[in-house]
Amino acid sequence: MSDRPAEARPSHARTTEMSVRYAIVAVPKLSLETVARRSGLHPDLIRRFVALGLVDAGRDASGRLVFDPTAPATLARVQRLRTGLCLNYASVGLVLDLLDRISLLEAALRRAGVRSDLPPWT
Repeated sequence: MSDRPAEARPSHARTTEMSVRYAIVAVPKLSLETVARRSGLHPDLIRRFVALGLVDAGRDASGRLVFDPTAPATLARVQRLRTGLCLNYASVGLVLDLLDRISLLEAALRRAGVRSDLPPWT
């Protein structure tokens, strides 16, 4: 119990740095068929990846799936992890999250001017 009022106590809520990017021009979206053709995967498998959260997709006005232009590269990454490391799809999602987090941390180190390629001091 603290004698300080609630508004004077420091907040323990975690804050994360978020950046917002605004497109100057509209980014074209890719249809499911286009993504399937570019990635070489069956559309049903891509739908499954969307349901599992391995690739992001939105819906157009008619309710069809639409993807960012980076979706074929993301799907290739999923397939490399799946076949190269023999991971199940739940594990692939975890590895993708960890790799994205590592990229964010490395970018923060670069912005801070800290060199991560130096050996540890121990």
